[in-house]
Amino acid sequence: MTRNLPFNTTELREKDNEHVIHPWGFLNSSDKQDTLLLADSESIYVRDTDGEQYIDGPGGMWCVQIGYGNEEMAQTIADQVRRMTYFSPFGKLSTPPHAELGAKIAELAPGDLNRVFFATGGSTAVDSAVRFAWFYFNVTGRPDKKAIISREGAYHGSTYLAASLCGKPRDTTHMDLMTNLVHHLPSPNPYRRPDGMSEAEFCTAKVKDLEDKILEIGPDRVACFIAEPILASGGVIIPPDGYHRKCLEVCRKHGVLYISDEVVTGFGRLGHMFASDDVFGVVPDIIICAKGLTSGYIPLGAFIASEKLYQDILDSDEKTAVFSNGFTYSGHPVACAAALKNIEIMERNDLCGHVRKITPHFQQRLRALGNHPMVGDVRGVGLMGCVECVSDRKTKEPFPWEMKVGATIDRKCQDKGLILRPMGHLCVFSPPLVIASGQVDQMFDIMSAAITETADELVRSGTWKG
Repeated sequence: MTRNLPFNTTELREKDNEHVIHPWGFLNSSDKQDTLLLADSESIYVRDTDGEQYIDGPGGMWCVQIGYGNEEMAQTIADQVRRMTYFSPFGKLSTPPHAELGAKIAELAPGDLNRVFFATGGSTAVDSAVRFAWFYFNVTGRPDKKAIISREGAYHGSTYLAASLCGKPRDTTHMDLMTNLVHHLPSPNPYRRPDGMSEAEFCTAKVKDLEDKILEIGPDRVACFIAEPILASGGVIIPPDGYHRKCLEVCRKHGVLYISDEVVTGFGRLGHMFASDDVFGVVPDIIICAKGLTSGYIPLGAFIASEKLYQDILDSDEKTAVFSNGFTYSGHPVACAAALKNIEIMERNDLCGHVRKITPHFQQRLRALGNHPMVGDVRGVGLMGCVECVSDRKTKEPFPWEMKVGATIDRKCQDKGLILRPMGHLCVFSPPLVIASGQVDQMFDIMSAAITETADELVRSGTWKG
């Protein structure tokens, strides 16, 4: 459906090209004229400045849970702006939404995770969580525990510390990172396991990677292991069954904190408010959340620490220790009000139940894409999915990044009314949680056609034998 919108696309694109530096943008790109300017939205749809409508396949950026244009959310944000726009929460200052949201998140979080620190988004929440882990060990008399263990394919943010935890090589090109304290384990991607190895054997090997790394560094020097339940931006990598439980056991054995980065999986993406315990059977020491916390309406992030960690700090000899970490917009009252309303809407409409109900159909349609000759793997859980294209299904050799196969598929999807998130030879997607069954079919019908067209073009051009 096309809608007339009051924008001059050419003029706006010129302004964007002349003045805006885009996240993850190629600064010397020659295709800036192709920038898609999105100006309007409703439910699972976005529209560009020319009024063309698209299904939002990535859910904004893994975050638009309740859908676009929710009037109740808009009214809540407006009311809070009029009532109390902003005040700093530093020291002993707070606002009603700040206090109420802290209590609500503690109620939803698993186990004894009931101490909440608010940041401005996922990256600053990750930074704050790691700094809290260091603070914890400093205050409790173990200042040498500083090393952080992460994984290849992981994504934890874009601030200096958070970016240093990431394990996506192309994201680190030309960028400086902290390397002395961060250690990366091999990816737990079952699709890339050695030939002849079962998933159970692969799981054992990946857990052993963690324990071997802890022992190599020294348990008295390792502060934490940070892990996304699903490596989202790494290509929707789903570790083998039991992986997270066994990794938690290793961490407990060696006195290493387990940090679960639920920036993507939190707030309904897998059919539960938090996936760590409900999906993977893990109650970590710290959970990080953002994105779906407000459905993307206002930026907000948080980490949730266990009562045990908090009480250990209170019981330490460092009675005057100050957690010297925070941001001007920590616990912003408008953002907290939006998060409270977002959770209210999700609970009232049983959005998690809807995700659990529609997931089998979503995943069935996803698996069917694996029949295409250029598709090596399709994987997903909940309302998350990834299509991995390969030049040879037997060897699993991916198409070279420079071929931009994912981008070609995305461009063809856009021509048909769907936006994906391409990454080299991968296409990932995580639509708004309010998506209906018929819209799921429409999305995957478009994807199937786009993959077929892309494959045909590659064969005709002689780039791929098929």
